[in-house]
Amino acid sequence: MTLRFWRGWSIGLRMAFITMLPVALLFSAFVGYSWYAHRAQVDEELAERGRILARALAETSEYNVISGNLSDLHLTINGLVQSDTSVYRIDVVDTAGRNRVGVVSEHPILPQPGGRWYEAPIRKQVVWINLFSDNGTPHVSASSDIRPPTMTSEVVGRVRVTMSPTNMLAKQVQRFRIELAMAALALIASGALAFILARSLTVPLREAIAVLRRIRGGNVRVQLPVTTGGEVGELQASIGEMSVALDDARRDLENRVAERTRDLLASRNEALRADADKRKLIQKVNSIIEDERKSIAVEIHDELNASLIAVRLESQTIQLLANKAPAGPEVEQIAAKAQAITKLALDLYANGRRLVRRLRPEVLDMLGLHGAVEEMVNHYRSAGVVFDFHTEGDFSKIGNELAISAYRIVQEALSNIMKHAGAGYARVSLVLSEASDALQIEVQDDGEGFDPALASEGIGIIGMRERVFALGGSIQVRSTPGEGTLVAIALPLGGASEVS
Repeated sequence: MTLRFWRGWSIGLRMAFITMLPVALLFSAFVGYSWYAHRAQVDEELAERGRILARALAETSEYNVISGNLSDLHLTINGLVQSDTSVYRIDVVDTAGRNRVGVVSEHPILPQPGGRWYEAPIRKQVVWINLFSDNGTPHVSASSDIRPPTMTSEVVGRVRVTMSPTNMLAKQVQRFRIELAMAALALIASGALAFILARSLTVPLREAIAVLRRIRGGNVRVQLPVTTGGEVGELQASIGEMSVALDDARRDLENRVAERTRDLLASRNEALRADADKRKLIQKVNSIIEDERKSIAVEIHDELNASLIAVRLESQTIQLLANKAPAGPEVEQIAAKAQAITKLALDLYANGRRLVRRLRPEVLDMLGLHGAVEEMVNHYRSAGVVFDFHTEGDFSKIGNELAISAYRIVQEALSNIMKHAGAGYARVSLVLSEASDALQIEVQDDGEGFDPALASEGIGIIGMRERVFALGGSIQVRSTPGEGTLVAIALPLGGASEVS
């Protein structure tokens, strides 16, 4: 059964709830039973005292009832009622049910609920006296054969005792309040202890999640000490090893990129010295960049993503072990956190895959230029912009270097539309003209537009111009603020020509 109500709860709150729920139920049961026991004790004591008192008065009031000396009986009963606060009323009635003596307590007490009383019959007593001895002569002194009085079956009246639970119940209520206060203190102490234990048990998991979030944010230079044992300790150790591996891989990649960047800058500066070799050198630089991107993509795929797969397998192993372990709140929390770590590893793996696709568009090798551009347009359609894609011609004649450069140019143009144009409609056109032996590219949008004179120094436009220049093509950018932008590019198929 899935508990939907606590999906948004933290681990500590869930563990505190699991701990406190049986304690609260036990507290409620204890309070209910304690109140019932105290109330039952009052009822039992009243019943016992009422029966004893009724029998005692019935045995001692026989002479007063028969002789009619009710005033002494009234005094006796009145003294008893006024001295015992648990007695509400005592009545002596004859056989016809008429009230002969009735005394009500003067204390501020109430009778038992339901008009309940305790009754005992007043029976006539017979005293047995032997006036003659065994030889038939009368006694001249007291007889030695004296027997105790015996009760007959004749009933001359009844004694009714009505008890009051007021004072007894007040004493039991006071005791119940003390027990309730002690139980409440125990409940509060249990809650505090449960909170402390829950917090101490979830601290390692919270630290592990925090470290994973920092790694996902790009800060791989983090350390997670192993502070506990078991599966959580293995998870902490795995995260620490992953952090070290990612840090080493990133530094190695940074060093390689820095080294290659220095080489590229040196080559580019050398190329600037000779304008005649400029186009050829830029083309080579772009080729090297693509090769480097491909190399970086392979390293990310083989090293970074492999490490992420190892983390995911470790977290799945922890989850599997937790599912096989005996059921318990801590085991459930470990399984849930292992599942969360698996999801984080999958997200990082997906990010790595997207980065690999950006560095090396595999779709270009599989679908060709027109298919890769169409796939890119379909991807940007999901962002809310309406795209119109048009192709014409046989693109099988395009070489790999020209296809990559054209793909990067279109990619930069569409990226500018999504970032800066604010457009609702855009059109992409690829036309391979056999008459001019050139690839015609047009990218147009209805966005905000800009002043070409002010934006000509932008990184995106400069990158497109350099790629076009390296291939001996031409590029035209037409734009007016508020009226959209048109980028028209022509790339020759058979080699570099003069740039227009």
